[in-house]
Amino acid sequence: MRASRRQFLRSAWAMAAAAPAYSALSGCAGAGAPNLAQTGPTLETDPLGFLDLPPGFTYQRISEIGTVMSDGFLVPGSHDGMGEFAIAGDAARCVLIRFHELSMDDDADGPFGAGAGLPNSISRNAVFDIAPNGDPIAGGTTTLIYNTKTQELEQSFLSMVGTERNCSGGITPWGSWLTCEESRTSPDLEANQYHGYAFEVPSSARGLVPSVPLKAMGRFNREAAAVDPRTSIVNQTEDSHTGLLYRFLPDQPTELARGGRLQALAVVDLDSADTRNWDKSPTPFETGEAYAARWIDLDDVEALEAPLQERGFLKGAALFARGEGIAWAIDQNGSSAYFACTNGGPVKGGQIWRYTPSPYEGTAREAEAPGQLVLHYESPNRSEMDMCDNIVPAPWGHLVICEDGPKDNLLRGVAPNGRIYPIARTYVSELAGACFSPDGQTLFVNVQKAGVTAAITGPWASLAIA
Repeated sequence: MRASRRQFLRSAWAMAAAAPAYSALSGCAGAGAPNLAQTGPTLETDPLGFLDLPPGFTYQRISEIGTVMSDGFLVPGSHDGMGEFAIAGDAARCVLIRFHELSMDDDADGPFGAGAGLPNSISRNAVFDIAPNGDPIAGGTTTLIYNTKTQELEQSFLSMVGTERNCSGGITPWGSWLTCEESRTSPDLEANQYHGYAFEVPSSARGLVPSVPLKAMGRFNREAAAVDPRTSIVNQTEDSHTGLLYRFLPDQPTELARGGRLQALAVVDLDSADTRNWDKSPTPFETGEAYAARWIDLDDVEALEAPLQERGFLKGAALFARGEGIAWAIDQNGSSAYFACTNGGPVKGGQIWRYTPSPYEGTAREAEAPGQLVLHYESPNRSEMDMCDNIVPAPWGHLVICEDGPKDNLLRGVAPNGRIYPIARTYVSELAGACFSPDGQTLFVNVQKAGVTAAITGPWASLAIA
């Protein structure tokens, strides 16, 4: 049968003491879990028309487009994905690395302003791409140092520049952030470089880092990445209606720049599978059913001519509907990568998939016990879930999902017993980059088109009611 709310929400989400990127997902609730979707707190209308929250919750706008950062540059616009890092020996402060999904013609919203060229204080070698007119490509990352005790932003600075449409990415176990270009731009009148790569930003950096593309990880319309802490294998999503799910096997764990192999997921005995479950999908995928996976080697991974997705599909790789947020978690299967496909399913309201790796993942013995692909959730109607995007576990044991719908956009909580409830709502634009401070008391989130990062605080325990 088609996916239902209950099938997805049998899984109870629980927060582990591990880092937020590697949280735990506990066992299953009963099949008779009550239908409690759309219940929970009533959001109070924000008199400023920006962010509606439950009673007792408040927000601060901590970083906004166009304001001056600590390094003298401007906060860029189009805030998107974001990752959070604890600072060793400093319980009060945390690091946020934030993406800016700026395109070639968005230099007016960049860190230097339109027509400003490259500032003298920045080395040309630190910038990935400068347009033929002399302006650096505006996309990249900024880093924020936030004090959760005083609830104040203490520092902010540019940490990468010269990239395009930095959309999302993922935390690594070694304390860096992978930023991904949602682009396949080639050199032309606006660019001197090929785009579509992943880059690495250390959370310890306190200034601009060189923009070094991790070319062996592939060039495609990227979205997010999740690193298996057991193997250092990187799973990667592709934001395309005909996207693939990739994995990168590094030659040296923790040292992605030293190269490796890129592969795409295929379903055993179902070559070139269409997982999207759209009306014309030839073989609908059933919620909860496990499908054995295999991985196809890809060549010419920089894809300067033919896109990887086309060549991978012809070799048998499975199609996914706009792969976006992905998070690695410990669960009842051992450990799994959960990823969102924003417009998958018959109503195109979104799917959440789970990939559980083989105990021999990435080795010659993998075929003895293949990894398992499961359709974990498929939205039955867009009032229940509307284009799920970023995913993050919450400290009170629930899941938080950013929606990317066409109208109002919500942060939704998912409780272990199947209750779906609102946490925040905005009519401005999509919400993105949700992540929690190390103490679990502050939820950071971006309102993308407004170019605002907000810090939300309140009685989080009240949302944990079963």
